[in-house]
Amino acid sequence: MARNNKRNDRRTTTPKKSGIAVKKMTTLKELVIAFKNKSIGFLSRFQPGKNHDYALLKKLFSPDKERFKRFDVRLDLGFLGFAKAYRYKCCFLPIKKPKGQELTDEQRAINKEQARKRIGVEHAIGGLKRYRLLSDRLRMHDLERYNDILGVCAGLLNFYLSY
Repeated sequence: MARNNKRNDRRTTTPKKSGIAVKKMTTLKELVIAFKNKSIGFLSRFQPGKNHDYALLKKLFSPDKERFKRFDVRLDLGFLGFAKAYRYKCCFLPIKKPKGQELTDEQRAINKEQARKRIGVEHAIGGLKRYRLLSDRLRMHDLERYNDILGVCAGLLNFYLSY
């Protein structure tokens, strides 16, 4: 007859915690402005820490200056306050899903059409990732050199696209 003792029960029900330590990494973010032809128009320096896209844009481009006045601007949902603060020729922002509701079919179609036109910008960012500087883990400690190398990669991408 098998006896049910506490020692055996504890072994089967309580898993042991492993001694794995997760090393925290610094978050770096940069702002990329690209054109329809997939070329890079502006590449900011890396900003350390967790920054929201729109906050980074306001920090780099003051809303009181009219830098986007001549351009059709295509943004993603990370830049929701852009339309109120900046002057622009035409602004395309996706429609945000209301809390607890779904988008209508018409709104989905509008978002899909805007995404089709914004895909060139996404391809430009993907072109920068071709050089594996953005997609791999950062192993440099000198961020100024990293910024310079990323600028060279953007220049190489623009050169590649021009020929």
